[in-house]
Amino acid sequence: MKAAIGQDSHRFEKENSRKLCILGGVTFPEVPGLEANSDGDVVIHALVNAISGLTCHNILGGVADTMCAEGITDSTEYLKVAQEDLASLGLEITHVSFSIEAARPRILPRIAELRESLAALLDITPQQVGITATTGEELTEFGKGRGIMVTCIVTAE
Repeated sequence: MKAAIGQDSHRFEKENSRKLCILGGVTFPEVPGLEANSDGDVVIHALVNAISGLTCHNILGGVADTMCAEGITDSTEYLKVAQEDLASLGLEITHVSFSIEAARPRILPRIAELRESLAALLDITPQQVGITATTGEELTEFGKGRGIMVTCIVTAE
């Protein structure tokens, strides 16, 4: 069994932005999108970084930047590359756990939907996807509503 941690954060675009906020493959229309050259799905980015911790092959940065330059901005495409790396090592994900720090959008009411989406992307059950959320009591920029930070731990066998 192996485990690795990944983290990512992005600030929100301006309030009048037309970019959608996508988290874990789920759209949150009540807030602007996140600044990034991709769709800015910070949940998927933290997951990709955690998988990269297992495979020792960084996807975000070089690989994802090349994909963005080719017009591939859907973060689930970066996840597919990370999953291929994991499979090439004979590893399968057994559990993922996410901690999301954000004052907005409200995560708690949509945790079940996020778990379903992430489970489908990873070909695991929702019971293998843990998600917690906090506002951080306004101690950070994320808790003040200026962006979102996500930490992810992946366990694989």
